[in-house]
Amino acid sequence: MQAGISQRLNLASARRTVSAHLLCFACLCCILCVLVVAQDAIVPTVTFSCDFPGADPEHYAISIASDGNSSYRSDGKLNRQSEADPFHLDFAVSQPTRTRVFDLAKRAHYFEGKVDSGKKNIASSGVKVLTYKDAQKTTQATYNYSPIQAVQDLTSLLQSLSATLEFGRRLEYYHRFQKLALDDELKTMEDMAHRNSLEEIDAVGSILQAIVEDPSLMNVVRARAQRLMSTSK
Repeated sequence: MQAGISQRLNLASARRTVSAHLLCFACLCCILCVLVVAQDAIVPTVTFSCDFPGADPEHYAISIASDGNSSYRSDGKLNRQSEADPFHLDFAVSQPTRTRVFDLAKRAHYFEGKVDSGKKNIASSGVKVLTYKDAQKTTQATYNYSPIQAVQDLTSLLQSLSATLEFGRRLEYYHRFQKLALDDELKTMEDMAHRNSLEEIDAVGSILQAIVEDPSLMNVVRARAQRLMSTSK
């Protein structure tokens, strides 16, 4: 009888051990699944930042994800007399532009290897950083000037995008507090648009539309805003 009890106890203990092992295995599987899902959830992203003392803005950073979700941060001035003012904007980048961004990143080998020219006799145009991140890798390059054409083209595109977003920021401010400044700002913006020095004008379309629809503004101001909206189509 004692032997039978001992057998039953041993069997129960073995069952508990197996159950514990199965539970541990199930937990491990769940953890692995979460890690895989989290890794798959990382959206490929290109980030560009520029720090250039004396420029306006002196610092800005643009992050563009392959799904179009993008963000912009800067410390630009709203006018010549103002202090640097932190600015943040979440916006969507159009399919053609993000296709260009990721195509250029690919042609630049995702910023691996030597990107900066290394030449000391080139005037400083700011410390620039390009970063690429996806589920498999994160790569980054810091440079002043790069001889790599794809990096040059991507830098120019993102600098132009920054210029557009800074225009939008100032237009928002002027429309609220300094309407007489709108005409000069929009004229400058038009000139840059004609020189193909702006990107993604649609990103500031809401303020342009607000200016167009504001009857308190001069017709010339509203017309400029309307033309800028038309150039983005």
